[in-house]
Amino acid sequence: MTGMETSTCEFDVLVIGAGHAGTEAALAAARLGAKTGLLTTNLDTVGQMSCNPAIGGVAKGQIAREVDALGGAMGRAIDATGIQFRLLNRRKGPAMHSPRAQADKRAYQQEIKQIVESQANLSLRQEVVQDLLVQSTANESRIAGVRVQGDVVYQAPCVILTTGTFLSALMHTGNSKTAGGRAGEGTTSGISGALRRLGFEIERFKTGTPPRINGRTIDFDRTEIQPGDDQPQPFSFMTKRLDVDQLPCWITHTNPEVHELIRANLRRAPMYSGQIQTSGPRYCPSIEDKVVRFADKSQHQLFLEPEGRHTLEFYVNGVSTSLPRDVQDAMFRKISGLENAQIMRYGYAVEYDFCSPQQLWPSLETKAVSGLYFAGQINGTTGYEEAAAQGLMAGINAALQLQGKEPLVLNRQQAYIGVLIDDLVTRGVDEPYRMFTSRAEYRLSLRQDNADRRLTPVGHQLGLIEPARWQLLEKKEEQIALALQLLRNHRYEGVSLEKYLRRPEVNWPDLQAVCPPLDDIGPLESEQVVYDIKYEGYISRQHVEIERQKRLAEQQIPTGFNFSTLQNLRAEAREKFSRVRPLSLAQASRISGITPADVAVLMFYLQNPAKRA
Repeated sequence: MTGMETSTCEFDVLVIGAGHAGTEAALAAARLGAKTGLLTTNLDTVGQMSCNPAIGGVAKGQIAREVDALGGAMGRAIDATGIQFRLLNRRKGPAMHSPRAQADKRAYQQEIKQIVESQANLSLRQEVVQDLLVQSTANESRIAGVRVQGDVVYQAPCVILTTGTFLSALMHTGNSKTAGGRAGEGTTSGISGALRRLGFEIERFKTGTPPRINGRTIDFDRTEIQPGDDQPQPFSFMTKRLDVDQLPCWITHTNPEVHELIRANLRRAPMYSGQIQTSGPRYCPSIEDKVVRFADKSQHQLFLEPEGRHTLEFYVNGVSTSLPRDVQDAMFRKISGLENAQIMRYGYAVEYDFCSPQQLWPSLETKAVSGLYFAGQINGTTGYEEAAAQGLMAGINAALQLQGKEPLVLNRQQAYIGVLIDDLVTRGVDEPYRMFTSRAEYRLSLRQDNADRRLTPVGHQLGLIEPARWQLLEKKEEQIALALQLLRNHRYEGVSLEKYLRRPEVNWPDLQAVCPPLDDIGPLESEQVVYDIKYEGYISRQHVEIERQKRLAEQQIPTGFNFSTLQNLRAEAREKFSRVRPLSLAQASRISGITPADVAVLMFYLQNPAKRA
């Protein structure tokens, strides 16, 4: 090939970045029949856990279960490689139950890579993307592909950017600054430049990661053991049971002496010296932030989490920091059980570019460039699960666009994924977004245990779901229907067993004692029946609100609607409507700062087009 020649590769969908968002995006697009290319700067880091070696947690576990219900890889991968499984919030109601699992970090990464490599219609390649190629006409700009290092062009009508923390990334440890989005890896600046050239608003966030220490140097006798569940529950609905030799985690605490050391060195912390001026995740603060913001607390809990079965490396959850190395060493010498701990990898903070998610449609396609999608931390989120969910939806919608079909947009009543994406595109972000159960208005219905019943039928209709998964759900629904029939037809103490079960003190074994045929109902199916019946009253009230929101959502707003002409709207409302460009009254009502009066005015103009003038 001469210097004037350019090599060209053609795909239907290109996914840039092979982290948790990128792998799910590529797998989803390929499962829907699109010829998909997944490009990453390093094949050895596909699916890598950059921070904590765990999947799930409060609300995040619900998202991971939803990703699995739609055929995603995350649940299967953690079931295959998990080293400890726990169901959080067991003492609370079922809406708060959240699965979490420690992963064998390297095994998880290799499992995801193998799933990607085995997927039909999907090609995984090591490439460094340097530019985005766009074709512009008088009516629109449309993505055409990317240019990679070596002057090779990849052509595709749909491109999904899942670049994580690597856009113009800068790592900080004390006064030391290093270009890169992850320790030992570089950064990507060409994509940021291309996005600016295309008119995207780019901002910067920061995140951090704790030190890793050698388990051989931990005095576990001075810490508290945290075992996994006796009967671990799988993440994937396809996993029948988990037979796993679980490893424990360990708990220790900071103390006033540690806090005093940190305060004495705040001037050397990038966040407090002025070296870093960007926002970080408020709900996952650095140890420096904890000491300053919660000055009344004498200690903070730390979790010592093993990074795998075949390594002694431990992740110190709860002590994310960018303090200088000597301060990190001194800090650990004052923590119970870590007095002799050897740091293997020092903590650091990362600053990186992201794009305001209000520049996206609910399908995650960008408003400025057709066929270009964003997913993951490029949208201002944090967390593997949030990234995987966005990647999954972007991959689905890119493939659907190629088929000439309407995008799949899950609403807030259907899924935590719907809450996540609606929050991003409607309200935007002023700090890295993290999912919580409190963000979901309909969390009684959006439980982790019923994600398959909510979403697998959606995936089946699109062609995302393998036959075995669909057959499993059909059998589950048949058992649930049989159980409900038995409860309605059998009576005890003058009432049907269905009504009897609504009593707070009555549980499934009480029903089995008076209705032996219930013994044939499986544990997962009986759990669904118990939750649905016991919480029926609360769920019914939620459904009233859901119906109200549906009526609002049915009032659609044309894509090209000109909000600036609505003179009776407040100037702030006109500006926010014009920026977000909501597609329904329901979405318009959820924009931050929009009042019911603004929605009423908008509704009036939609119903009376002649009045707009």
